[in-house]
Amino acid sequence: MTTQGRTAQRRTMQEATTSLGPEQALDAARTFFSRRVSIYASFIDMEGPGWVSFRGQGGEEVVVAARAIEGGSRVTGSTYLFDMQVARFLSTLPPLDADATAPVVQAAGATGAA
Repeated sequence: MTTQGRTAQRRTMQEATTSLGPEQALDAARTFFSRRVSIYASFIDMEGPGWVSFRGQGGEEVVVAARAIEGGSRVTGSTYLFDMQVARFLSTLPPLDADATAPVVQAAGATGAA
C-alpha cells in the first residue's frame, strides 16, 4: 500500500478504547453527531446491534461501532469526509484506564509501534 493509501485509511477509520459500555458509547455518538457538531450535523440513517450510521450534508456517511472489551469497549468510527469530527467525537469518550487523561485513539489496525 502506498503512503497516500495508508494516510487515507488512517483518516477514514479510527478507533478508541473507553470505559463506557458499547451501548453507552453509541448513545454518546448519537448525541454528538446529531446535536453537537452544528455545521456537520447528521441524522441517524440505520442502526443495528453494536453500530449506528449517520447521514450528513450531501449524503456523507459516518459509521460508529462499539464492541465490549475488558473494562469497557472499543469504538470504531469510519467516514470519508468527516474524519476530523470522528476524531473529535472519539476524544470526548472517557478513557478506559481511570488514571489516563484521554482515550487511546489511533488509526484502525495500527499497532501503536513507531
